Amino acid sequence: MSYTAFASLISLVLFFGMVALLEIGRRIGVRRRSIDPDGAQAGTGAVDGAVFALLGLLIAFTFSGAATRFDERRNLVVQEANDIGTAYLRLDLLPPGAQPALRDLFRRYVGSRLEAYRKLPDIAAAKAELAHSIKLQGEIWNQALAASQMNDAPPAATMLLLPALNQMIDITTTRTTATAMHPNPLNLAFRHTGL
Repeated sequence: MSYTAFASLISLVLFFGMVALLEIGRRIGVRRRSIDPDGAQAGTGAVDGAVFALLGLLIAFTFSGAATRFDERRNLVVQEANDIGTAYLRLDLLPPGAQPALRDLFRRYVGSRLEAYRKLPDIAAAKAELAHSIKLQGEIWNQALAASQMNDAPPAATMLLLPALNQMIDITTTRTTATAMHPNPLNLAFRHTGL
């Protein structure tokens, strides 16, 4: 069963269950009020307070988790931008003849990364664009490796550029994984049922 169908089913069951329980509670309250008008209201304040306190606690945990995931994803965006910027600047270490082609690949790569997130409501298009950016990463890596092994390339090019490129590639995987991380559907179902 898909997550959407499962969530819809749980929502419908909860909705009809709440309506049924509200009606049962109303009937019990009407009966108690007709039997003992003064005693029917006694003792409900503590129960109301406890129920609202638990509800507030669940809402607080939900918002806290969402805020934490949002902050983590925002930090990963900044880290990816920094990693790409560092790798781009270190292209200056390569021989001048190898730089223009790599700079063009970097521009296409950044455009592809941005496009992948612009297409995000359409998961299939975003995944296709992500695959394109991963292909561009391979091209950048291969060209940078070849350029750093050229005769006129300084030894610092390999030692500084390749680790920066590796970080740029690694942060893509980290961001993709963070985007795919959601709360467990079973956890959400229990949270909504109050268990």
